Amino acid sequence: MASRYWVVSLPVQSSASSLWSRLQDSISKNSFDTPLYRFNTPDLRVGTLDSLLSLCDDLLKSNNFVEGVSNKIKRQIEDLERISGGESTALTVDGVPVDSYLTRFAWDEAKYPTMSPLREIVDNIHAQVAKIEDDLKVRVAEYNNVRSQLNAINRKQSGSLAVRDLSNLVKPEDIVSSEHLVTLLAVVPKYSQKDWLSSYETLTTYVVPRSSKKLHEDNEYALYTVTLFGRVADNFRTNAREKGFQVRDFEYSPEAQEGRKQDLERLLQDQETLRASLLQWCYTCYGEVFSSWMHFCAVRVFAESILRYGLPPSFL
Repeated sequence: MASRYWVVSLPVQSSASSLWSRLQDSISKNSFDTPLYRFNTPDLRVGTLDSLLSLCDDLLKSNNFVEGVSNKIKRQIEDLERISGGESTALTVDGVPVDSYLTRFAWDEAKYPTMSPLREIVDNIHAQVAKIEDDLKVRVAEYNNVRSQLNAINRKQSGSLAVRDLSNLVKPEDIVSSEHLVTLLAVVPKYSQKDWLSSYETLTTYVVPRSSKKLHEDNEYALYTVTLFGRVADNFRTNAREKGFQVRDFEYSPEAQEGRKQDLERLLQDQETLRASLLQWCYTCYGEVFSSWMHFCAVRVFAESILRYGLPPSFL
């Protein structure tokens, strides 16, 4: 179950240590199982009151953006793990569990120098997270493109006989192809099979008697072959359609069938490679975005505390 954290700022009137003790005593009396942690914000550059007011107007919007990207990456991790049948690994920031990072937060001076103006720190955080979001969109689009191709192939292989790929249902010996003769594949509704067998020889002239053979059957249709002279094939198609039989366009090609098989294997391999790569990237970038978000929270609580409690900065 996820934990909920509040970042709270209190004005220091005497000493921070005595205020911390009073807060712990007060919380323990009213909610004994609520832990307290010091959220250490550094002494940042305050700037002018106008710049601080202007910044605070943008902080909520930017906070929602950074938090949104963090949640987007987390959902992507959950989706990827669910697809593979695995369980999500614990989320970390620089190898530290998220809860531990948050409750022991320390400002990263190398990444965000405290002497930089607050606006510059906020803009840097926003730019870094925006770049990660752009990278996420590109990587997810690439992965989803491969999945879409696989889904299209699966639909062709698993749909009804009226729409599915027939190549894996037809064997070389099922097809007669010569200078004059051709074999057509007819999709017949299950309830019309008797009608088909009794009428296919008379749908046009030059149909080879007793040439129809059932190759496959699903919940709705049966697949039959029929051999006839090539010159009457178009006429046979028209007459078959009028009686509710669908003649599928099909050309038997072992090379094409082998090519489709190789394409499927390649797509499956590409999907797994992209999934693993995207998952690893998400775990890494989640830590970066979460760290950025906590630094953003530190800036936000610092700026709002200055506006609320005044200067010099003296708050817990």
